[in-house]
Order: sequence, then structure tokens, then C-alpha cells
Amino acid sequence: QVQLVGSGGGLVQAGGSLRLSCAASGRTFSDYAVGWFRQAPGKEREFVAAISRRGASTHYADSVKGRFTISRDNAKNTVYLQMNSLKAEDTAVYYCAARQYAVGWSMREYDYWGQGTQVTVSS
Repeated sequence: QVQLVGSGGGLVQAGGSLRLSCAASGRTFSDYAVGWFRQAPGKEREFVAAISRRGASTHYADSVKGRFTISRDNAKNTVYLQMNSLKAEDTAVYYCAARQYAVGWSMREYDYWGQGTQVTVSS
């Protein structure tokens, strides 16, 4: 079992940057793959990025590839999502989620969820 707290959201102008954090508590954080999902008003929650247990493997949605970078620091029990070149269409509530062992690409595959943090990009 792991508990997640997402933070770092805010309001930025298009072209700007934000770094989201997902802080975890619980035993053996390094056993968990972590994903980021986002949900805009009126739309379904969608996959953004994921990282494997040791960070050797990363995965991105096509819409954010080249702009977002997921990373983790297991010594700090934290996963980050660096978001650069933000666009208005990136506006959403961003959620981090964890599942034991292997990476997943759909929300149904994740067992543990943070509370979400709002990212708003003005145009």
C-alpha cells in the first residue's frame, strides 16, 4: 500500500513551464511504477506519462512527447513531471497514480491515486 500527494499545479501562460511532484509514503516505494493522468472539463481522464520502478523506462502520450519529462527520485519517494512549452490544451487536473511492479497505460490498471492538482494554461 502507498499513499500519494500531488502538488505543483498553478496558472501559467502558454509557452511557460511547471513541475509537478508526486510524493509517496508507505513501504517499498521503489516497487511501484508511477503514471500521470489528466482530466479536462467534460473529457475523460487520459494517460500522460509513466515511469518504471527504477526509472529505466519512460512512456509518454503523443500529445506531450518532447515537451514533458517524467522522472523519479526513489531516495525522496517522489516522482516529477516537468512540463515545458505548455499549451492551452494542457489545461486539466493532473493526477499521479501508482501500481506495483509493471507500468500501465490505462487508469484501470492503477490501484493508488493522488488527489489531483490543477494546471491552467492561459492563451
